[in-house]
Amino acid sequence: MNGGTSANKTLPDKKLTFRKARLSDAAGLAACFDAAYSVYKSYIDDLPDVSEGVADDIARNIVWVAVCGVDVVAGMVLVAMPDHLHLANIAVVPSCTGKGLGKALTEIATRECLAQGLANISLATHQKMPENVEFYRHLGWRVTGRSLNKIHMNKIINR
Repeated sequence: MNGGTSANKTLPDKKLTFRKARLSDAAGLAACFDAAYSVYKSYIDDLPDVSEGVADDIARNIVWVAVCGVDVVAGMVLVAMPDHLHLANIAVVPSCTGKGLGKALTEIATRECLAQGLANISLATHQKMPENVEFYRHLGWRVTGRSLNKIHMNKIINR
């Protein structure tokens, strides 16, 4: 499996698999991130390059992908901090949103947190992405602060 590079596929009747990312998934994961964030590019001018350094992330961090056939349709980057995990990036290709992939990835993040012996996960989202804040709140996250254009959130993991 090469990870694929097509990020605009719908979920066909192929098996969906969640697994840790491989270096061979870098192009497919980068395409997934770019596709997922493309909707925001039109109105968020300070959005960073979300696909830059994906291969480095796979090599250095905890990275998971959802793969359908050979296509990466969702992915997440977790960075281990001394006392918590930081959800650095999570994305689902637009054609696959609303199918529970984001929720499934956050559940994997919770399991990773527990496996690391940690009790919380943090993230930051852009203030112009209020739907993200609501998505995370629905899953038990809380807003812990704001800085510049970011909304910081945290989830305490019950052991």
